Amino acid sequence: MSIRTPTVVQAACIPPLLQGRDCIGNAKTGSGKTIAFALPILQKLSVDPSGIFALILTPTRELAFQIAEQFAVLGGPLNAHAAVVVGGMDMMTQALELRNRPHIVVATPGRIADHLRSSAGEWDLSRVKFLVLDEADRLLSPTFAPDLSHIFSALPEDRQTCLFTATLTPSIEALAVAPPRPGKDKPFIHRTTQSVETVDTLKQHYILVPSHVREMYLFHVLCNPPESTLHLRRAPPDPKKSTRKPKSNKQKPTDEEEGPEQPPPTIIFCARARTAAFLTNFLKTMSIRSTALHSRLTQRERLSSLSLFRSFVVPVLICTDVAARGLDIEDVAMVVNWDLPNEPEEYTHRVGRTARAGRGGVAISFVTERDEERILRIEERINTQLEEMSLPEARVLEKMNAVATAKRLANMELHDSKFGEREAIHAKKRKG
Repeated sequence: MSIRTPTVVQAACIPPLLQGRDCIGNAKTGSGKTIAFALPILQKLSVDPSGIFALILTPTRELAFQIAEQFAVLGGPLNAHAAVVVGGMDMMTQALELRNRPHIVVATPGRIADHLRSSAGEWDLSRVKFLVLDEADRLLSPTFAPDLSHIFSALPEDRQTCLFTATLTPSIEALAVAPPRPGKDKPFIHRTTQSVETVDTLKQHYILVPSHVREMYLFHVLCNPPESTLHLRRAPPDPKKSTRKPKSNKQKPTDEEEGPEQPPPTIIFCARARTAAFLTNFLKTMSIRSTALHSRLTQRERLSSLSLFRSFVVPVLICTDVAARGLDIEDVAMVVNWDLPNEPEEYTHRVGRTARAGRGGVAISFVTERDEERILRIEERINTQLEEMSLPEARVLEKMNAVATAKRLANMELHDSKFGEREAIHAKKRKG
């Protein structure tokens, strides 16, 4: 994997984990936390490969698949088998896989708790030696509490427990200072020493813009990305386009037949699934290749979107916060906050999708008339002032008519596809 030296969190946490201690690891996003717990698990698994050896819990399905991929690469020489148990996939297939007792189970809490309740003793977690809570600050929120309680009751008390997080919350601090159980040492705690939550190689900007004209500014930013990101642009995979490319070199970025030059790999974050679907339709109408990732898609569609983006087939991924945590996608040039997050720590997780592992990156946040308080809380949290990005208004407005038409078409497409109707019916049934 071309890893020559450990990162700070790896150097700090691997030795105490090998000694059998519990561990709380705090480090910035993109600092190699997965390998910090994967290597000790595989080292100990090689000595005693029995039953389900490790359970790794994550808050999102996409992160679960990514962690399992890391175990597949690192554990290949040991023939270590990792199973992914998340919602949106067939429960019978997962139940059969769990009965075969994989070495490592990577799961979201809700789905593994469902399997425990319905397993009828065909498999259990009684021999688990490692429990890992990845993105622990999110897992230890009230949302996951009932499922975690059920899972913990099925685990042996003499297991090793590891918590890894980019954000130290009061609930994690409380665990750090709590007295250990009888016969247990206090957990090893690694805290990041830096007061700034975002990395130095990340350039952070904001654009002041009224909410109803954001689309024009977004299109302009994608067509005219910051110079520091231009080297990450990828050629379109369509061979027909590449044969016509020489014609488009005559300074014609707005040529209707060719369409705009595609942006470098960019992730756009929205607050709602409907917004993500609308922006995807809008950008496709404006000839920018894009794909969506949100909770209204099936798991197959979500994985397909990620695959298209990872392989540079599609340069723009538009998503909700399901993609904000842990996802490690190489060479993401820009993160755009279409909607600012309600909680300032979510900003840290979002912008952490770029400028990973020492590389550079750009974060651009749209600040509308509703966002003044949010942006101040974010700046206070990350201990950094965002820099205003000024755009040439005359050039932005050049596309006003095309953008207005594309917005109308995108909304019509949402309406025609009856987006969200299924969820509305389910909500009515639950109330009834």
